[in-house]
Amino acid sequence: MNHDRPAKSASGQGVQVIARAAEILRVLKQDNRGLSLGQISDRVGLPRSTVQRIVNALLAEKLIMNTAAEGGLRLGPEIQSLAAAGRVDAAELLRPVLQEIAESCGETVDLAVFRTDHMVFVDQVVGTHRVRTVSAVGETFPLISTANGKAALALLDDEMAIALAVRELKASHSEKPLSALIAELEEIRTTGLAWDCNEHTEGLSAVGFGFRDSAGLIYALSVPVPSYRFAKSRKRIAELLKTTAPRISALIS
Repeated sequence: MNHDRPAKSASGQGVQVIARAAEILRVLKQDNRGLSLGQISDRVGLPRSTVQRIVNALLAEKLIMNTAAEGGLRLGPEIQSLAAAGRVDAAELLRPVLQEIAESCGETVDLAVFRTDHMVFVDQVVGTHRVRTVSAVGETFPLISTANGKAALALLDDEMAIALAVRELKASHSEKPLSALIAELEEIRTTGLAWDCNEHTEGLSAVGFGFRDSAGLIYALSVPVPSYRFAKSRKRIAELLKTTAPRISALIS
């Protein structure tokens, strides 16, 4: 029995090292500007010498890298490769859910992803009504006047959301006050739902919600409806989306 102890101890130490390395990677993920050894040590609660040994191993595997500016450490290129290899196609994964929503309400259901300063449609399930909304996959939409755009803005921090909103308000010559949009984003964060009532396109309205995938990408699912029947169906669609949101989060996160 004594002969087994060294092996078990070595195995336990190996698991511990992996857990500590993972914790260091998570800390670096939270601050992509780069951290010093001392900062990492403070955040993970480990001695600097221990952090140094693990960091050296991670550097050798290109899982982390030195930043050029301050000499800090940040996630390396190999992490990006691993993330890309493991990334799930959100459109493919969520299509059955989009189909369920479309069948339940008879309306078109859109899936869009946030890209820099606009939304890009990545999938759509067309509704069954004779009069329905249809947009092409790959088509881009603004942030401040669409349900999916506002849902995405609400997931950003205030500074970034306001900067993007101000830029788009100026570029579009919109008369919408920034204060009104900020209040709307706060409501979206509270209720979980974003609305577009004839804002982007006259005669079309929509409701939607936003979410992040495991890689941090922001998506929005929305249901656009011709405005003449939106008043009657908006409550039912909103409840349907509220029920669906937790399922989406469980699938995508």
